[in-house]
Amino acid sequence: MSATVAVILALAVGTYAFRLVGPMLHGRLDVPARVQELASAGAVVLLVALLATGALTQGGGFAGWARPAGVLVGGVLAWRRAPFAVVVLGAAGTTALARMAGAA
Repeated sequence: MSATVAVILALAVGTYAFRLVGPMLHGRLDVPARVQELASAGAVVLLVALLATGALTQGGGFAGWARPAGVLVGGVLAWRRAPFAVVVLGAAGTTALARMAGAA
């Protein structure tokens, strides 16, 4: 078995274990409210970091202004509770128009 397959299998088992632990411990473990707040804030921070790195970087450098503009428009549309198709088309359209205008 190659190292890649072993890593994929280990990640799959770990992911399944995390998914299984939640329902098994539900009701048996009392988590303090402060820990719940911190976990919630941590999840938001991780999602924002993922969004920032995906929107702003490409190949180790700055991705240009078109992609962040598209992400910004998509984020605003999602915040305004637009339908998913409108969010995707708005973000893609903004990025395409910015690239056509010369903003890489």
